[in-house]
Amino acid sequence: MTRKKIQIKKIDNISSRQVTFSKRRKGLFKKAQELSTLCDADVALMVFSATNKLFEYASSSMQQVIERRNGCSENHRLMDHPSADQFQVESESSNTLRKKLEDKSRELRYTANTFSTN
Repeated sequence: MTRKKIQIKKIDNISSRQVTFSKRRKGLFKKAQELSTLCDADVALMVFSATNKLFEYASSSMQQVIERRNGCSENHRLMDHPSADQFQVESESSNTLRKKLEDKSRELRYTANTFSTN
C-alpha cells in the first residue's frame, strides 16, 4: 500500500495543523541528525512554530555554526564586491606575469633564431 499524495497548502483545521507540524518537525530534525552523522556535516536547524515557539537542533554548537555561516557570508560578500586593493594586487600580478611571458617569448625567439642560423 502506498501513501497518497497530498496537496501542499495551508491546513485549515488548527488541531490537524498542529499535529502535522509536530510530526514533520520531528522528521525534519531526524533528517538533520542523520545528515550530520552520515556525512560528518555541521548542521544547525531552527524552526519557529506559528506561536513563535523556537525548536532547534545543532550537531555541534549552534553558536559556532552561526559564526561559521556568518564568516562564509563575509567571504562571499568580499568575492562579489572586491575592494580597490584587491584590484591593485591583481593588476600587479597580471603585469608581472605579462612581463615574464614577454621575456620568455623573447628568449624563445632568440633561441629559435640561433638554431636556424646554425
